Formats: sequence, structure tokens, C-alpha cells
Amino acid sequence: MKKFLITLLAIVVLLSAFVLYTFSSTGFFREVNNTESYEVIAEIPMKGAEDFTISYEDGFMIISQDDRAGRRDGNPNQGHLYYLDLDSGDFTPKKLTADYELPFYPHGISLLKLDSSKYQILVVNHARGHTIEKFELYRDRLVHISTFKDGSMISPNDVVALTKDSFYFTNDHGYTSYWGRMAESYLGLSVSNVVFYDGSYRTVAEGISYANGINISKDRKQLLVAAPRSFSLEYYSIEPDGGLTYDRSLDVRTGIDNIELDENGDLWMGAHPSLLAFTSYAGGKSPLAPSEIIKVTGEEVESLYENDGSLVSASSVAAPYNDLLFIGTVMDESLVVLKKKGE
Repeated sequence: MKKFLITLLAIVVLLSAFVLYTFSSTGFFREVNNTESYEVIAEIPMKGAEDFTISYEDGFMIISQDDRAGRRDGNPNQGHLYYLDLDSGDFTPKKLTADYELPFYPHGISLLKLDSSKYQILVVNHARGHTIEKFELYRDRLVHISTFKDGSMISPNDVVALTKDSFYFTNDHGYTSYWGRMAESYLGLSVSNVVFYDGSYRTVAEGISYANGINISKDRKQLLVAAPRSFSLEYYSIEPDGGLTYDRSLDVRTGIDNIELDENGDLWMGAHPSLLAFTSYAGGKSPLAPSEIIKVTGEEVESLYENDGSLVSASSVAAPYNDLLFIGTVMDESLVVLKKKGE
């Protein structure tokens, strides 16, 4: 009996330690205070504007929109890419994929300028398994070029172009089974990766805890990967052949999602300060999830905006333009435009 009680006590202690670790490592005890220094300028109606990217040179934004809540609840709707003229001031986006006939559930996106009048857009698409779609943008007109599909696309989340003919993408999970993914989420297993394509596919970075947003530094020398499960930003040096060499990890103290660069090359990220709250929200069990926007300059991490979810739930992407701050979300009803009070 004594041996049984000792074993039972050990099990209880281990389970308690696991629960405490899960809660603390996912930000459960984090207090989110609503930032009062910003005012809402516009709320652009758009369900699930999960990712966007800005051309500062030409003054426009490309938005990736997918009604994830509808798909979750068995009411799938075609997702779309939108073009938003940032200098017009009317915040009326133009639907770029109105005539795109393939099923389209877009996720992460990448924008690369090819010449004075043409951009390349890469988009992760979850409509028929997992693919990456390539488009070309001529001013505000979109043309589908090709589809990339490969077994290495286990769970693609985001994509970024290195050149016109090469790109990186993240797999946010390493396992495909239900229990494997559960172990990744709750045990914090670091088994997700980054894959590089330049005519063939190869894994160039591994051992990441939920590899999410991805981008390239302004000098094009480093690849940046968001690892929200470990509350970190991972830095890799880009080799001449596209391979990666691990550089360092930066503790950002929140669950960062997509990564955007401003005109100076500083990093802006939408983030989930409580991953368990986000999981509950994403699963339809909670109506709100807290949001945070952070900026990384060099090694300095600055929290610029927090909300308990009453205005912005589950922020996934953010970027400034002039005196405005744009925030996209995973499943909210609108893309929010903020401005600092008194400016």
C-alpha cells in the first residue's frame, strides 16, 4: 500500500508540474491591459484577414482573407486576396481573386517586386490539400501563374520569396496525426521546420516550436522565423545556395504570428499573448482572444499595443503606414486601422 501511495503521489506531482508548465509556457497567467493611446480610424469588413503585406514604395497593401470560422463550422466560403490603395484614404479594398476559379483558402503571403509595373505574389492555399500559388500583379490586376505542390508541405503556414524562382515556407507542425499535433501544442515539441524551393524541395531548418510567420531581413542576409510556442523569434543566415545557418533566438515574451518589415527594416508582429486563450477561441469555445502588437528593432522588443479581445481578437499581423497602424486577425470580422491619439 505504501509503495502504491508513493507511486500515486509521484504521478500527481508530475501531472501538476506538466499542467503548471503548460499554463506558464503558453502565457496563461499573462495580464493583458487594453492600450488606450490609439483610436480606431476604420474597421474594414473582412472575415479572417489573417495576413497582409505592404509595398511602401508604391503605397498599397495585399490582404489574404479566409473565413476560418465558417470553415470550422461547416460553412466554407471562398477566400480571397484584396488590394488596398493606402494613399486613397477611403479604405475600400478591391477583390483581386473574384474570377479565380480554383477553391481558395489563402493563408500566408509574400510580395516581391519584379520590375516597375509588376509584382510576384506567393500564397499558401489550403483548399485541395496544401499548395503554394504563384500570381503576378500588374498594378491592381492579378494573374495566376502556377501551383506548387509537394509532400514536404505537411502543414504550410507562411511563405516568403528569396528570388523570382525560389522561396521558403514554414510547416507549423511536424506531425500529421491528431495525437502528434496535440503533443506539439501542449508539450511544446520543437519538430516543425522550414523548407526551401529552387526547382527542388529541401528542408533547411528544423527543431522549431510551431514555425509560423517567415520573412527576410531588409539586407536580404537573414531569414526570420516566428516560433510562437516558445515565445521566440529565430534568426538564420542565408547561404549562397539558399541553405540556412542558425544564428540566434530572441525572446519576445509573446506568441508571435506573422512578421512584417517597415520602411526602416524594423519588424512588426501580430501576436497571441495567451496561446491557450487563442486555442479556445480558434476552436469556437470562447468568443474572444487577447491581442498584442510588438516591434523589434535590433535586439530591442517593444510592446506597442494590447487588447483583451473586445476590439481586436487574435491579432496575427500588423504594420504601420505613415501615422496609421493596420492590424489583421485570424478570425475576426474586420481589419482594424488605428491611429495614435493626438497625432
